[in-house]
Amino acid sequence: MPVARISGSHLTSASGPVDIYYRDIGTGRPLIFLHGGWGYEVYPFDTQAAALGVNNRIIIPDRTGYGRSQKIERLPADFHNRAASETFALIDSLEIERPVLWGHSDGAVIAAKMAIAKPEAFRGVILEAIHFYRVKPASREYFETMLNNPETLGERVKAVLAQDHGEHSWRTLIALNGQAWLRIADESIEAEQDLYDGRLSELSTPALILHGANDPRTEPGELDAVRAALPKASLSLIEEGGHSPHSHPRASSECTLAAKRFLASVL
Repeated sequence: MPVARISGSHLTSASGPVDIYYRDIGTGRPLIFLHGGWGYEVYPFDTQAAALGVNNRIIIPDRTGYGRSQKIERLPADFHNRAASETFALIDSLEIERPVLWGHSDGAVIAAKMAIAKPEAFRGVILEAIHFYRVKPASREYFETMLNNPETLGERVKAVLAQDHGEHSWRTLIALNGQAWLRIADESIEAEQDLYDGRLSELSTPALILHGANDPRTEPGELDAVRAALPKASLSLIEEGGHSPHSHPRASSECTLAAKRFLASVL
């Protein structure tokens, strides 16, 4: 697995360079996958990499704290902003020009923030299972479970997390992600405050919104708020999809087809 060394750190307290591990698949125009809060292996992009790697160079980094990248001991409430800065540094290190970003969950928030900051730097963004609200009441118990009792997540999930992040590291990582989301909510000024400081409508890069119709992490009205902020974005609502339609057996092919159409339009 290749590694990119970026100067400075964004999600750690280390002062020196940080090594970011990434998967590098195929050749062609660059497509970067940004994983969610549990890392890559729980919701892998294997189907998409196989289908899209024929015509695209696919880069899938492990963010700091995940997989084989440098571990972390804390995850600040502004971790999406820090991860966006880290990903910009990775892109610069690999000398990638105008990639398409495909972000899932936390990765979608990071992708959106990057496109808001530098719209000219990307050909397009795919926002899958994107979060909008800072306060997510329907998910609070879920975040509390991540923080206080990750052992209840299920044997298959725990096995994959241990394989991806290490037997002694995955619990800490999951707890940190749950804690960060609880802090995001507790530090919010109002219930409907969004993660983008009111700037999501500034995203001018061509965008595709991929969303599972049965996503348990989506609050009532949250997807409507995203669509209102991004009226020019395409929407593909996946009827069989939950929080990760790209890796769901009955939704993966529909996701891949929607992505192919979008990529054809922007590339």
